[in-house]
Amino acid sequence: MPGTNLTREEARQRATLLTVDSYEIDLDLTGAQEGGTYRSVTTVRFDVAEGGGESFIDLVAPTVHEVTLNGDALDAAEVFQDSRIALPGLLPGRNILRVVADCAYTNTGEGLHRFVDPVDDQAYLYTQFEVPDARRVFASFEQPALKATFQFTVKAPEGWTVISNSPTPEPKDNVWEFEPTPRISSYVTALIVGPYHSVHSVYEKDGQSVPLGIYCRPSLAEHLDADAIFEVTRQGFDWFQEKFDYAYPFKKYDQLFVPEFNAGAMENAGAVTIRDQYVFRSKVTDAAYEVRAATILHELAHMWFGDLVTMEWWNDLWLNESFATYAEAACQAAAPGSKWPHSWTTFANQMKTWAYRQDQLPSTHPIMADISDLDDVLVNFDGITYAKGASVLKQLVAYVGEEAFFKGVQAYFKRHAFGNTRLSDLLGALEETSGRDLKTWSKAWLETAGINVLRPEIETDADGVITSFAIRQEAPALPAGAKGEPTLRPHRIAIGAYDLDGAGKLVRGDRVELDVDGELTAVPQLVGKARPAVLLLNDDDLSYAKVRLDEQSLAVVTEHLGDFTESLPRALCWASAWDMTRDAELATRDYLALVLSGIGKESDIGVVQSLHRQVKLAIDQYAAPTAREALLTRWTEATLAHLRAAEAGSDHQLAWARAFAATARTPEQLDLLDALLDGTQTIEGLAVDTELRWAFVQRLAAVGRFGGSEIAAEYERDKTAAGERHAATARAARPTEAAKAEAWESVVESDKLPNAVQEAVIAGFVQTDQRELLAAYTERYFEALKDVWASRSHEMAQQIAVGLYPAVQVSQDTLDRTDAWLASAEPNAALRRLVSESRSGIERALRAQAADAAAE
Repeated sequence: MPGTNLTREEARQRATLLTVDSYEIDLDLTGAQEGGTYRSVTTVRFDVAEGGGESFIDLVAPTVHEVTLNGDALDAAEVFQDSRIALPGLLPGRNILRVVADCAYTNTGEGLHRFVDPVDDQAYLYTQFEVPDARRVFASFEQPALKATFQFTVKAPEGWTVISNSPTPEPKDNVWEFEPTPRISSYVTALIVGPYHSVHSVYEKDGQSVPLGIYCRPSLAEHLDADAIFEVTRQGFDWFQEKFDYAYPFKKYDQLFVPEFNAGAMENAGAVTIRDQYVFRSKVTDAAYEVRAATILHELAHMWFGDLVTMEWWNDLWLNESFATYAEAACQAAAPGSKWPHSWTTFANQMKTWAYRQDQLPSTHPIMADISDLDDVLVNFDGITYAKGASVLKQLVAYVGEEAFFKGVQAYFKRHAFGNTRLSDLLGALEETSGRDLKTWSKAWLETAGINVLRPEIETDADGVITSFAIRQEAPALPAGAKGEPTLRPHRIAIGAYDLDGAGKLVRGDRVELDVDGELTAVPQLVGKARPAVLLLNDDDLSYAKVRLDEQSLAVVTEHLGDFTESLPRALCWASAWDMTRDAELATRDYLALVLSGIGKESDIGVVQSLHRQVKLAIDQYAAPTAREALLTRWTEATLAHLRAAEAGSDHQLAWARAFAATARTPEQLDLLDALLDGTQTIEGLAVDTELRWAFVQRLAAVGRFGGSEIAAEYERDKTAAGERHAATARAARPTEAAKAEAWESVVESDKLPNAVQEAVIAGFVQTDQRELLAAYTERYFEALKDVWASRSHEMAQQIAVGLYPAVQVSQDTLDRTDAWLASAEPNAALRRLVSESRSGIERALRAQAADAAAE
């Protein structure tokens, strides 16, 4: 639909012409249990800067019945085209528009999503509007700068609950009439409707009282640990209100765990929606609770960064996401009573690894991205916008000082409350409070793409005394196809000096903090001192850069990586080793040896689980094909040994059980999975509960041990929405031509699957040890892709474009086929980006495989 893709220039023109005052939205959802469509009536009051102009309002709907502008009926069939309603002949001053339409429930996680719980056969609804999907529910000027008040009136089935941004009213005859919101952007409005279960509390401090609510489906209520969620929420309220010096800006705060959610969560003002997989049905490790807490804090931080103050256009999306990502980690690290004061370790281990990967793709872009239209922003919720931006903010805090940083943030909120901003607004506030000129810093860090590498250059005398120490900064060439030039940047870093103590532990004895700028930076502070065992650049992870160890430090770390007494330097060294493996500087077999030598001493469960994922990826994609099976055998035997040796009932035991299940391959190993399922064998302390059972079933299905009857029997044990998804994954994982054909047809040739089930089928379809079976689908992927992209919603099409790309076919032929498609299909920019990113993974894997083969 040509009109669907709003451009930046169109948005600028519309924002210049219009000032929106209010929306009144009336929805009749009484037919939600049956689905189909619903009546949507929108009344918008807006002012026009000059007369005689024309504009448009956005709406995606099967049918528009009435369009009335200033009391005059317009021909709906004539003015409604391509998701836009043309507004001709606008009057100067106040205008009133009324639109009556039938809008459609979705099963894609966009607009008003409808889900039926197989446990109680009840429908559950929720909205997801970011980026441009409020227009699927009501007529709206769909751009962040056109803020307004929103008043919702909803008619719902009897016995249901309706939750929105404003406090929940008492219904009258099943009609819920909400009070108007403050001025907010359309994409953070929300409605959650259905027979949801709820738990309520209140946040009270110094006379402030904010009602708190937590919601989920009744079928998950027994698993809802509301007290733990409230505890994290209260810590966030305390910490953010102190640091931001601005009271929580809305009248209540609800957190709603909703089904089939595409993202982690969404910052709807006062009504945050969160994927309900965070209501844990089975035992999970502490790392899962930490990630959930980070998500809770991320969305709470958005109430200020994003909802109270909102970017003017999507090129400043990082103002929302980078700040919320930085704030979540800073809060976890510093909030009194936090259970995860090591959050910067998790940040270094997960978020920055994501950022480094994204920054080396052909789609790399500045943190402040060039967003010309909605298609651009829809694929820009990436590791740069979130993780690199947050990393750079962490460095900015080190550069200007934490006190000056938060004083600038406080001034920013007070100055722009309920308004819209650009990068210059924030930098101006920070310059005022810090006294630093940030324009040069901004140019280098926010307006350029790519990554730097920092390497130590060390000389010592015969007595082991350092005679020269410098840091060399490199700016590698950007990937082919990327825009921009390599850039050397100013870095604020620390250097840690570590030695082995009497107990064999690596302990930091000295620390130097300094600014690194240009190609070579001398470090006179360490000259004349005895050379320590390990010199770690970017200790404390202050800056954003790939770091390399000198030869002596690398040798010590290879033997003693697990012996650092603190988790953060371990995480930094693990990250450096992983990055070297991806860059073909460290052979996969050597990376595996390093992991096996140190992982047994790694106490941080989040790091352990990341290493599990990275080792499997390295063996599957980066190992020489001739060595792959031997490396998988070595790894799987190690996972089983660690599983048997782990403390009974511990997080490590559960993590090793999952790692073992992911690659179990010999008849004896598969027999063990089967026996653990039927209870004929047990491992002390290991609870083979619902989720772990599915992990075992899916592996047994993927190797051909389990077929349709065993999968159906397991689903009978777990007839829930989660069980349905797991069963779909298991069926698609079976190593038969019929199973693959059935999975492919359900995803590519049909559009009936809901988003979460489609995702589950794709996950099962792609099995790294089924390369030969999947080879025939490479050509079918390229034949179908453009039609899929044209006919599906963005979320559904992106799942297919990324998930079914032939990533397991690591060969020059795959590169050639991809290049031929890119040249002939002429995809739009968003689809071209996704395919080019996937292609880059093949290119990287081929380089790594060559390096691994050379190490034989």
